[in-house]
Amino acid sequence: MRPLMIVCIAEKPSVARDIANVLGAKQDRGGYIEGNGYQVTWTFGHLCELKEPHEYTPLWKSWSLSQLPMIPPRFGIKLKKDQGIERQFAVIEKLMQAADSIINCGDAGQEGELIQRWVMQKAGAKCPVQRLWISSLTEEAIREGFQTLKDQKEYQSLYEAGLCRAIGDWILGMNATRLYTIKYGTNRQVLSIGRVQTPTLALIVNRQAEIDNFKPETYWVLTTVYRETTFTAVMEEGDRGFKSQEEGQKALDAIRELPFTVTSVEKKSGKEAAPRLFDLTSLQVECNKKFGYSADLTLQLIQSLYEKKVATYPRVDTTFLPDDVYPKCPQILANMTPYAGFIQPLFANGKKLEKTKKVFDNTKVTDHHAIIPTPTPVTSVALTDMEKRVYDLIARRFIGAFYPECKFEQTTVLGEVKDLSPDSPPALPAREGAITNDSGSTQPSIDSAPSLTGRAGGESLLFRATGKRIVDPAWRVLWEKPKKETPEAQESQENTESQEKPQDEERTLPAFKKGESGPHVPNLAEKQTTPPKPYTEATLLRAMETAGKLVEDDELRDALKENGIGRPSTRAAIIETLFKRNYIKRVRKSLAPTQTGIQLIGLIHEELLKSAELTGIWEKKLRQIERHEYDAATFIGELKQMVTDIVLTVMNDSSNRHVAATQ
Repeated sequence: MRPLMIVCIAEKPSVARDIANVLGAKQDRGGYIEGNGYQVTWTFGHLCELKEPHEYTPLWKSWSLSQLPMIPPRFGIKLKKDQGIERQFAVIEKLMQAADSIINCGDAGQEGELIQRWVMQKAGAKCPVQRLWISSLTEEAIREGFQTLKDQKEYQSLYEAGLCRAIGDWILGMNATRLYTIKYGTNRQVLSIGRVQTPTLALIVNRQAEIDNFKPETYWVLTTVYRETTFTAVMEEGDRGFKSQEEGQKALDAIRELPFTVTSVEKKSGKEAAPRLFDLTSLQVECNKKFGYSADLTLQLIQSLYEKKVATYPRVDTTFLPDDVYPKCPQILANMTPYAGFIQPLFANGKKLEKTKKVFDNTKVTDHHAIIPTPTPVTSVALTDMEKRVYDLIARRFIGAFYPECKFEQTTVLGEVKDLSPDSPPALPAREGAITNDSGSTQPSIDSAPSLTGRAGGESLLFRATGKRIVDPAWRVLWEKPKKETPEAQESQENTESQEKPQDEERTLPAFKKGESGPHVPNLAEKQTTPPKPYTEATLLRAMETAGKLVEDDELRDALKENGIGRPSTRAAIIETLFKRNYIKRVRKSLAPTQTGIQLIGLIHEELLKSAELTGIWEKKLRQIERHEYDAATFIGELKQMVTDIVLTVMNDSSNRHVAATQ
């Protein structure tokens, strides 16, 4: 009687070797590693894909409007045509058909689940299947994962969501691409349409249109310098400045010889939490801002750090950690020796690591947690300069999560220039929303401050200056350059070319007192409104994450993520696809549409194809399928109906519009 044999299948040869090492499998058999009752094999990412149209029926081989929409009664998969893939699949098929059980060791996510399920289906696997689910490739994480294996049935909804995504992309992409190419293309030019690709292109095209159509407005800003501090005139709510030079000059002339008087000094204390931990999108955004790395390059770098066991699983969309990671954090920090100078204060005088809901929240974590360092010492691994930069960002964010909040003091000083001659009219009364000074008297609030009265002998204008003073930098020390760098500090600073310190730098104001008065130097400057900025990869990733709504607030962005277009793991590939198809181009650090991209979006009248918001609704349904909250068959049915409606609409278009062939 032969011993039981367990087949483990990983997504890459390197991951398979790590798993085999933990399991005690040492014998390389060519295509798999065997030993200790295990056979550990691997894929190379996607070995299988959905069949092409002509493989369902010969009628779909030629591109013809009469054959649209193409909707197979049942979708099938096929092995990719590649000799290396065919060779490896033959090994997998032989192992799986003889296996007593299989352990799916694919990447712990929707795409990883789909890749391995398709391979098992194609190989005809019949035995029980368990799932390994890990967030890092350290030996400890792999051992823990094998101690907590789960039945693959528990991940059925994850597979269904991935399958719906693949089928949805096929139905829309295959039909819409043929439809638009035949109807609007010229000289055999293929017009590629995609469920996520096209609304992403539309974001860039629409932004460019806003820039091109922007008409600048001129306005004039009145400032004055008092005690080497620039104060700006406070205008009526909604006004940037004076609408005409004549109006501004009149105000300037009226106050030029009058004294400046401080009317209010208000100080407020505030606190600022450390930046959140990274999810994949925020890491891609940060690397693009600081180092100019593309989203695709950042994904490659963090994937490499994951495979080198110094960072956790990268394809994540949460910035939080679960509670069970907290006990492991001291050991992770202890092994981050290049950052010892920053870590030591966290444990000084027997202190325990701070634990807050802004970092540890089980309700904000599903399959994976935020990207953090692993316990593997980074000094034990050879990293490239680019990998060091990315690791440094992750390391500092992680350390900062345990630092107290930064304390600062915000100062707002209001001043007034007013005719104090005996025959001047009384001062304007304070309006609703007035600020109470230390003395108990009131001054008009910033939002309701008076502008010039316009009366000779009684002109009055309110000015404002704000300052910020850091009282206790706390976590900010992580991004300050040390005065005298120790070798350890130099190592931790290495390759961090752009510091992560927030942009609202300190501006300390002199010590002003209410009632003080003196000469000042006013100035009138001509300004113009500016057009929207073109997308960079960083801002485009944020727009994809929030279905076109650019928001700075972390909590609001979290709420909008549910309707984001694409997944964290696929957004980089979508952007690269737009480049390859000559729909967008780089203009220095910005992204701009090509003429082909502009024309393509211009001829698409169907909002469902190009609206980030509507596409975001479909993405939300895919996430709901994953959580058992939406029916997969209903999703596919809706997509089929949508494509059918689009085909009929485009076929009936008699406008004779076309996209010019790419030069």
